[in-house]
Amino acid sequence: MSSTPSDSPSQRVPAASEHLHVAVLGAGRVGTAVARSLLDAGYRVSLSASGDPAQLALMAEIVTPGAEPKWTRDAVADADLVILAVPLHRLQHVDPALLEGRIVVDAMNYWPPVDGEIPAFAAGTRGSSVVVQEMFPGAVVVKSFNHTGYSSLEPDRRPAGHPERLGLAVAGDHPEAVALVSAVVEKIGYDPVPVASLSATAFLQPGGDAFGARLTGAQLEALSGVPAPVA
Repeated sequence: MSSTPSDSPSQRVPAASEHLHVAVLGAGRVGTAVARSLLDAGYRVSLSASGDPAQLALMAEIVTPGAEPKWTRDAVADADLVILAVPLHRLQHVDPALLEGRIVVDAMNYWPPVDGEIPAFAAGTRGSSVVVQEMFPGAVVVKSFNHTGYSSLEPDRRPAGHPERLGLAVAGDHPEAVALVSAVVEKIGYDPVPVASLSATAFLQPGGDAFGARLTGAQLEALSGVPAPVA
């Protein structure tokens, strides 16, 4: 994947999703669950947290064996896809320049008891991923992984065609980026359900009908056009 600054994110979508390098930013419960799912699906995964990767290495060896602990700048340097899985109150510490030209998956949720009052997210008039996109204007943000519980993500994975296979929403304003993330979702064991706009994702957030509901693709698609409250 080229790192030429003039490349737009849509121009930099890899032609195939089978051999991606995915950088997961955040080594908490969400980030490590996503990382393990990606590793099991055969992807190369880099993992970063707020501190020295040398300190992360031991934990990663036990919790996410196969992931490469790195500084954030090194993790995203040659990544095809970046997963944001940090607490929202720490998102301000991620340098927007690092994500310039990247396809970035927002796997986060706003939790006031944990994050405190963050006016841009607390307003509740827009999907939280719209705010994330504004914080990282040089990236293409896609929303996914946020509406399923971290403890359910791995055990709920099923092969294509399985009667118990569930859906996972993939929302974004750029069809090429949504298609790439959808291919990743498919490979890790879910039916991807594209949603055509970041602003139409309130139903995926805390307080929305899809949040934590463990729905099939058809059920999730049926909710995708129904407005839902934002907690």
